[in-house]
Amino acid sequence: MATYKLLLLPGDGIGPEVMAGVQTVLAALAETGLAHFETEADLVGGCAIDAHGKPLSDATLAKADAADAILLGAVGGPKWNGVAYEIRPEAGLLRLRKDLGLFANLRPAICYPALADASALKRELVEGLDIMIVRELTGGVYFGEPKEITTLPDGSKRAVDTQVYTTAEIERIAHVAFDLAAKRSGRVASAEKHNVMKSGVLWKEVVTEVHARHHAGIELEHVLADNCAMQLVRRPKQFDVLVTDNLFGDVLSDVAAMLTGSLGMLPSASLGAVDARGTRKALYEPVHGSAPDIAGQDKANPIAMIGSLAMCLRYSFGLGEAADLVDGAITAALAGGARTADIAGEGSKVLGTRAMAETIAAELRTRAA
Repeated sequence: MATYKLLLLPGDGIGPEVMAGVQTVLAALAETGLAHFETEADLVGGCAIDAHGKPLSDATLAKADAADAILLGAVGGPKWNGVAYEIRPEAGLLRLRKDLGLFANLRPAICYPALADASALKRELVEGLDIMIVRELTGGVYFGEPKEITTLPDGSKRAVDTQVYTTAEIERIAHVAFDLAAKRSGRVASAEKHNVMKSGVLWKEVVTEVHARHHAGIELEHVLADNCAMQLVRRPKQFDVLVTDNLFGDVLSDVAAMLTGSLGMLPSASLGAVDARGTRKALYEPVHGSAPDIAGQDKANPIAMIGSLAMCLRYSFGLGEAADLVDGAITAALAGGARTADIAGEGSKVLGTRAMAETIAAELRTRAA
């Protein structure tokens, strides 16, 4: 039986609690005999600032580079609001993405049958929803230079962020989206703002060319990003694979999160390029933040973190059977009425973080028996 090396970076806020939920599920997976996991934990974000004076140490980055995959909880919180911008907690996550070349962010938005009534939208709009948002992760306005605030002669200030994309950056994320669509319904929507942004003009041109040259059998639709946000709320099931840039992907995936009932439900995968050995660097994390208002209270929903583990099993280790077990256990737990506070309806029995993870682990053992 293969052994897989996982680096666990719980981070800040509710990160350690949801990561503990993953460890509960990993233990259940190990019992099935499908895989064995060697785990090591380290610091990222605010807790790393407290320990090392920086949000990601060189030693932790080296461990991340050596791991088969990385699981990350969440970073940030008001405790670190006063630190210098360059060493803010989020900078640790951005460095991981950039230095490991994690350019493709996959964010599935799935509405579980048992939670169709928990969505902000009517059941008929979200029941059966299954969207894959493909977000470019290492380019765009989050990394473009110059990025600065300057003082003008009159004493006022001027802020600059720079949106930059190259042909190669757009091509590689487009290929990821089309390849995913080929395994799904064969439809891709590409979102940008070509009507007001030059980067949007290039994005549309390159995606169109990649489609024509390499993926003509896939249906391609171009949509303006603001209209895309409206359509996600108006008629979300029209989308299957949605590819977009770093900034719009950040926004649109949060919109999609609320279609599913809660940010606590959405996992994500950040993938690098496939190397000569057929492997790739990868980091898996929930879409939600560190939620400092509920940290340490056993209230956090661990499903997005556990779902991120399922994506890790599928995309990094090729363990489709194990991934299906985890996904199926989540579905079964929800169907059985298990709810954390963020997805609980009136009269629901509310479980804490630990109890929800234990319920999912128990369902996994049952399904594997």
